[in-house]
Parts: sequence; C-alpha cells; structure tokens
Amino acid sequence: MYAYTGKLLDVDLTKEEIKEVELEEETLRKFYGGRGLGTYLLWKELGEKWENVDPLSEENLLLILTGPLTGYYPGMKTAVVSKSPESNGIVGSVLSSEVGLELKASGYDGIIIRGKAKTPVYLFVYNDTVEIRDASKYWGMGGIELHKTLLKEVHEEVRKKEMLKGIPKEPAMMYIGKGGENKVRFAAIMTKLMHAAGYGGYGAVMGSKNLKAIVVKGSKSLPEVYDKEKMKFLLREFWKELFSMTTFREWGTGAGGYSVGHDRSSEPIRNWQEEYHDNEEISVVNFENRAWIKKYWADYGCPVNCMKISYLRYGEYKGSITDAPDYELQAYMGTNLGIFEPEKIVYLSYLVDELGLDGINAGNTLGFAAELYQRGILTKEDIGFELNWGDEKAFAKLLHLIAEKEGIGKILAEGTYRAALKISEMKGVDATKYAVHVKGIGVGAHGIRSELDYTKDISYAVSVQGGDHTSTASLPARSYEGEMVNAFYDSAVVCMFVTRPGFERILEFGNALTGFDITPEQWFNEVGLRIIHLQRILLLLGGPDVYWDPRKDDDNPPRFYEPLPSGPVRGKASSREEIKSKVRQYYEEIGYDENGIPKEEVLEELGLSDAKREVRRIKKRLNL
Repeated sequence: MYAYTGKLLDVDLTKEEIKEVELEEETLRKFYGGRGLGTYLLWKELGEKWENVDPLSEENLLLILTGPLTGYYPGMKTAVVSKSPESNGIVGSVLSSEVGLELKASGYDGIIIRGKAKTPVYLFVYNDTVEIRDASKYWGMGGIELHKTLLKEVHEEVRKKEMLKGIPKEPAMMYIGKGGENKVRFAAIMTKLMHAAGYGGYGAVMGSKNLKAIVVKGSKSLPEVYDKEKMKFLLREFWKELFSMTTFREWGTGAGGYSVGHDRSSEPIRNWQEEYHDNEEISVVNFENRAWIKKYWADYGCPVNCMKISYLRYGEYKGSITDAPDYELQAYMGTNLGIFEPEKIVYLSYLVDELGLDGINAGNTLGFAAELYQRGILTKEDIGFELNWGDEKAFAKLLHLIAEKEGIGKILAEGTYRAALKISEMKGVDATKYAVHVKGIGVGAHGIRSELDYTKDISYAVSVQGGDHTSTASLPARSYEGEMVNAFYDSAVVCMFVTRPGFERILEFGNALTGFDITPEQWFNEVGLRIIHLQRILLLLGGPDVYWDPRKDDDNPPRFYEPLPSGPVRGKASSREEIKSKVRQYYEEIGYDENGIPKEEVLEELGLSDAKREVRRIKKRLNL
C-alpha cells in the first residue's frame, strides 16, 4: 500500500484499551482518507442506530485522520470527523495542524477515539508508544497555559529520549478550552493557540469524552509512494505556482475585512441586517500597523505563508494574541457585532480562541442575541447587562457566559438554531427568523444576496455541511465549483489555500502517491459522489434532538430573502422561486429524488446498497 500506513489507532477511553486496526486498500480506494474515510467509518459502526446516537454521548466516535497527501503535498491540515452536535450529521472539519504529519510519522493514518474517560485525560502518541495519561491538572486551562505546561513537559520528555539523535521539534498538540470541557455545541478543537477545527462542534465531542488534548510526536519515515519521480516533478511545479501567490502571502485572508463588505457587499454586519460598509478602519493596513508582530507564518511545508500573528502590546487589551485575525473572525468578531476597530476585534478573537469556541458560530450566535436585544425580544434582565452593537465588553461577557454555560449563556451555548427554538418558546415570538444558519451550522461570512462573492443562490442550502463556507454546493452539481471538489480536498487532506494547481493536477499528484489512477470523471461519478451521498444520508437521519426535512430545510436563512438595504446592489435579494427551482435541479443532477433523498438505484451503483436501509428509515420518518 502506497502513501498510507494502512492502520489506525483505536483508543477506548472507557475501557482504557488501545489497539491497532488494519485498513483495507479497497476501502481507501472508495473513500480516500480524511473526510471521506471518516464518513465511511462512522456509517459502518453507527449507521444502523444513527438517529438514536447523541453526539455528546460516549457512544459517538471522534476520528482524527490524515489523507494520502498528508506529508507530501505543500502545507498541512488534519481532518476531524464525528457526528456533529450542531447538525446531527457529519462535518469534515480540517485544521492547520502537524498532528496529522506526526501521526503518519508514528505509523498511523489516524485515530479512532471512543468511550469516555472517568477523569480528564490526554492521549500521548510517540511512535509505537501510545498512552492515556492523566490530565486533571490541565483541565480548565486555555491554549496559552497548555503550551506553557503540557506541551513543554512532553517536549522535554521527548528531547531526553531522542538525546543521541539531536533535539527534535516540539510535538504537535490539539486540545480543547472551557467551551469544549463544558460541551458548548459550537466548541472547537484548537491547535497552536489560534488554529481551529470549528465547524461541527467537535470540541464539545472531545469534552464529552473527558479528553483534554492529543499530543503526537513521530520520527519514522513516511510511507513509500507509487511513483517517486512523478511526485517530485509535480511537487517542483506546484512549489513554483504557490510561491507566485505574493499578494495572498502579503495579506492572507485578513485583507477581507474591508474588501468583502465594500467591494462585494457580502459581509455580515449586525447579524446580516446589512452586508455593505465603507469603514476603512477595518482595512488590513490598520491591523498590520497596530497589531501584527509576525507577518509571515506557515504550517509545515507551506510555501504561501499566509498566516499572520497579532499581539496587542499596549492599551486596555494588552496581551491579546491571535492570528491576523483572518477574514472570518474579522467579520464575525467584528462587523457582525457592529465593531470595526482592529484592537477590539483582536481582543474578541483572542478570547474566543482561549475559550476554545468556533469563532464563526460563536460570532453568529452573539449577533443573533444582539439583534434579539435590539428588537426587545431579549431584555437586560434576560441577559444581565445591555447588549448593544459595537460594545466589545458586553460581547466578551457573553462569551464567558456561553463558555461557562451560565445564565443566558446556557441557552446560547446550544447554538443559534437551538437557542432560537428555545427563546421562541420562552418569549412567545418567532425568533427563528433572525437565526442565520443552515441545518444548525451558522453561515460562513460570505453572503449570497449580492452575487458578487463566490457564494451564490444554493451554495449553503443543499450543502451536506450546511452553512460551511468551505464546502459549498453549486450548479452544475458535478462541477469543479461544487462540494465534491471540497470533499476531495478534505479527504486528501490539503489546505484550500494551496490548491492553485487545480483539482485535476492535485488528483494526478495523489495518483502518483497512491497508484490508484482515479480520473476526474471517476471522482465526480464514483468516489466523490459516494462520499456526498453517504454524508447526505446521515445528515437526513439526524437525531436524536433535531431532524431535518429537505422539503423545507434545503433553503437559505429568511434573512437572505430580505433586500440588501445599502451599497451598490441595494435592494438585491434571493428569489424564493428561483432558489426552489435550482434546488430541484441540483437534486436531479446529484442523484437525489424529488424530495431530496438519495435514490436507491444510485446507491446501488455506488456500492452503497447497505445504505438503502437508512434511506427507508428517512422516508418512513418523513411519511414518504
């Protein structure tokens, strides 16, 4: 087997047992790795009882996975896959982390984590040494303290063991903060203080297992590849192209805080009440001049270096440290809350990182709560203080309440959708129309109304990952712009910001590594389609607290049907009839029936005949 180690670690925290699981080549050919492999493994083990599995129970599995391109392709990501506490489906969530590389260098393609530890623990993997260790003294710590204590201690331990071979680089670590420990549904799995697997709420899954951190160090060689000369040739070509991304290297996504709002009218402002602004204070130059202390920062093997580090040296929020912030956090910890000042955005971004929350979904929920306060649905008595747009101190207080699940924070910790249902019941008004989500996942910071951004019409509405802006759907359904290409990158596992060589050539690179010889047509009609259909089935099974009906839930948030109130495309909005028509077209092209359910004959063609039992359960629930 090429490019894969061919085995996974299987860690049972309840029984305190660790074993190795062999991977069959046929499985890897069908599901590739990362998101695809994770979807298959979850379906295989939990599919028959999916709708009864609580994502925050010990019955759920947490999968940390590599892909065939891990360690070979420029840049570094690690995939996290589980049943999502947000959508009750599967979200393939990737984060910039060397955990994947260190796992592969330890001899594993990933880890299956099951059960629940009796007390807080962390998992330590060092080549053939795999241990479940006590983490009681680290429980309650944020990323900064964990790096000063746990990571430093393990690094010293590894250094002593490797003394004759030289001093190794520190191990890779992923961990949770208070949000994950307290099982906030949009808690993230964190790494390097400010990188996160946010979408999916997998920090809550990790917390539900009493697992504080995973620390990995490997020193073995990576697996052999099928065609080393072709790999080297393509790699040289890719590096040339990626080195040419000078503008992106200079600014990263941090340039978006001004341009996405001003140029594309596509940025969330005050819970998406507007999407246009002309406030130059949020321009990237002001972040660079007032906050950046490290302008170029890359993960292993990345030639783009698009990350920046911001640190506030002076002022009220001195000591706050985060990334640029990237565009998504500039928007969701900034404009979406009516905040445009760089220092305040850096402060809130730092806080959301330290608490271990997904900045996108946390910001989505904060904006939702602020609009309810604006409209008098939530009061000062409900919240405990005033929650006005632009008040970073109030939003910081609310973040703490959410992470601790105290007061109104206990309701908001359920995420925007579930909180909207609860508040509607409490207040006797419809709060759901202010909830900007798709199938429980807060929409990424790219609107669809202006049609000036890459997100348009049904991008979120029919995506198997809901509001995830990194896995959007499009027409034609089997196109290079659609979610099947996103599924490839998440399964490969590669960073979307180093995909300039294009899907076809990166797939060719994967073939040189694995020897699989998958054509683009095979990906769209077999492998990628298989992954999407399986994700779709598990999403529609849902449960146990929330179920989705594609006849009404394959749609955009109500807000996106309201005309834009300002900017160059003022008055523009999505058309309900046009969206419905495109959704139906998508169903037909992707292989779903008229109700949005995968067709049994298509599943048969994809080698998923066993999944017909799940389809029949979906139809029975929907009375079809």
